Amino acid sequence: MSTPTKQLKTISREEVAKWVIIDAKVYDLSRFASLHPGGLAVLLDENVAGQDATDVFYQLHRHEVLLKPGYARLQVGVVEGEEPEVKVQQAGELSKVPYAEPTWLTPGFSSPYYKESHKALQKAMRKFTDEIVFPDAQAREEDGKRISQSVLDAMAEMNMHAMRLGPGKHLKGLKLMGGIVKPEEFDYFHELIINQELMRVKARGYADGMLGGMVIGLPPVLNFGSEKLKQEIVPQVFAGKKFISLAISEAFAGSDVAGLRCTATKTEDGKYFIVNGTKKWITNGTFSDYFTVGCRTDGGLTVLLIPRGEGVETMQIKTSYSTTAGTAYITFDNVKVPVENVLGKEDDGLRVILSNFNHERWVMCCGSVRSQRTIVEECFKWASQRKVFGKPLIAQAVIRAKFANMISRVEAAQNWLENITHQMNNMTYKEQSSKIAGQIGLLKKFCTSTGQETAQDAVQIFGGRGITKTGMGRFIQHYYVTVPFDALLGGAEDVLGDLGVRQAMRQMPKSTRL
Repeated sequence: MSTPTKQLKTISREEVAKWVIIDAKVYDLSRFASLHPGGLAVLLDENVAGQDATDVFYQLHRHEVLLKPGYARLQVGVVEGEEPEVKVQQAGELSKVPYAEPTWLTPGFSSPYYKESHKALQKAMRKFTDEIVFPDAQAREEDGKRISQSVLDAMAEMNMHAMRLGPGKHLKGLKLMGGIVKPEEFDYFHELIINQELMRVKARGYADGMLGGMVIGLPPVLNFGSEKLKQEIVPQVFAGKKFISLAISEAFAGSDVAGLRCTATKTEDGKYFIVNGTKKWITNGTFSDYFTVGCRTDGGLTVLLIPRGEGVETMQIKTSYSTTAGTAYITFDNVKVPVENVLGKEDDGLRVILSNFNHERWVMCCGSVRSQRTIVEECFKWASQRKVFGKPLIAQAVIRAKFANMISRVEAAQNWLENITHQMNNMTYKEQSSKIAGQIGLLKKFCTSTGQETAQDAVQIFGGRGITKTGMGRFIQHYYVTVPFDALLGGAEDVLGDLGVRQAMRQMPKSTRL
């Protein structure tokens, strides 16, 4: 008698592809297979279908993909006796990737610059940025809308807008970051921490849209405006309810501030200025309520505070980063401005404008260095998980050489930045202008030129992914197309390099010979 034949179900390769293992977690892809962006063939690969596809997955996708609710629901279990190796960095945590953090935040290292209040502020800022700012930054960088009011309100509650203008009388009586730092203790290293933590959002347009216009547009009001103007403007801006921009650059004059053509003509009764002209590439200009404007007057240059109103029109300029920055072209058509809105003295506007540059450029250095560090971290992760010729990408000597250059640049920039910050803490404003204005210019030139070199190295490390707007290399691609902004805003590299050398020339002793 023949043995009955067992009827077995015929299973297609498509059905076998319904599950995979990724980092000790089992995922059922039966309802997702046909929707896979990379096509079904990828899932049917013999190294994927029904296999532990951890290595393959991390060569194609960022870990954040698994955290999205739609994909997280595909998990049906875990592998018996195994634990996930990938640890998700929690909000507020420091990265353990080499050189992803500055030395003073690296376990086992010390620094003479940072006190306990600095460490406490950094910890609070890291958590604040990760939980509140980063999600909004990614969304707004994509849709181009203005920074969400809820984020501005959260920052205002911590008095962060005020702290971003550095130490000074404007902090008196304020509760800073929930009381972590006392106003009288707040120094430039506290501000450096705020600047660098906020720059971790990896969204360059948003970084400027996060009231970058206030950082450079409000100081002239604070330092040169009348008490009436300050009482009217400053509280609203610090509260995140009103916005202000610095409007200096024109199509006719960028670094050449003395070449401004926007005019302010005084009326016969001497009570008003009539302003006519244009300004270009004005950060936050599309949504600003006030503009700190450099104008040509009869005896030189004069800076006026001009509120948005009749005769003031703004038009969005589309640049290589997101419109969330609010970059604007501004037209002033017979705008009537009270003489009380003069910041500083009439015809002494050049001094007002130049007084702003050191802090503006220093702030940009803070952001540039931190941005480079995030790129180093991205590259370290990718080069460690990407396999080429049967080995991790970082096993290639030519790749390690690129890392050596990137690390050297970012560490040199951070240490120079901290040295200058220390000098700022121990110099009067007048001393800063005469002694380190040139150094700040040279530092900015160094930061922005090395940033562009790091961007090029990062693209080579990521390959095609480094020029793709989505996926593994999206932050590299974003950095590569936006890093030139740092080289232009606040003064072009060549201009600032020349400034540094000219200041050094003035200090050259006449008695010195070879």
